[in-house]
Amino acid sequence: MLTSVQYELLRRIRPTDPPYLAASAYEGRSKLDALFGHVIGDISGQTVVDFGCGDGLEAVDLARRGAKKVYGIDTNAACLEMARWQANHAGVAHAIELSGEAPAGLSADLAISVDSFEHYSDPAAILRLLYELLRPGGVLLVSFGPPWRHPYGGHLFSVYPWAHLLFSEAALVRWRDGRRDDRPGSFEEAGLNRMTVKRFEQLAHESSFAVEVLDAVPIRRARRLHNRLTREFFTSTVRARLAKRAR
Repeated sequence: MLTSVQYELLRRIRPTDPPYLAASAYEGRSKLDALFGHVIGDISGQTVVDFGCGDGLEAVDLARRGAKKVYGIDTNAACLEMARWQANHAGVAHAIELSGEAPAGLSADLAISVDSFEHYSDPAAILRLLYELLRPGGVLLVSFGPPWRHPYGGHLFSVYPWAHLLFSEAALVRWRDGRRDDRPGSFEEAGLNRMTVKRFEQLAHESSFAVEVLDAVPIRRARRLHNRLTREFFTSTVRARLAKRAR
């Protein structure tokens, strides 16, 4: 009964899809500079892994910065096809290798993961895998957002700010079913692991990595409201620099 009432309310409040929030957030500038400009450094001659490379824009950026080899890894075949087009169009295909999984024996100097840690079903396992892909002394740069308690942390389930926290999962799944063909039965089946700032911090500190930098970047317009007590609700992006300890 409650689910039906909430569904009807959702349908009336927002009969169409919510806007795509980050469509132009990095338009006209390097996403890597925006996210990691203070920590990425010179990667000339390095072997780099772009884990969850998506459409390949960051892999192309890494190759243009002088990386010796960029391994773009993504399980989505359509994304890999787009990434191949991007690499060819940019003239850096010779420096980029794209695949659904990392090649055996890879020992990278740097790995990046952008906009992915809120989606992995087993993020701790992904951290272990990335640790193994790096050479001793190698570095992992992570950035993801919005985290779960952000106003739009429910992604397409965020019918309006914090709707994914205020309405039942069942009502939101039913609302989404009318707008997508995949029809997931839960947030997790839709690819959301409910990653919070605190949970990622715990995962990072429990991993084998040394945590060198871990920032909760505030929502720009809510910067004055962002503090240790409120950060879960007003953090736009979580970013981190994790290092594999040298033997």
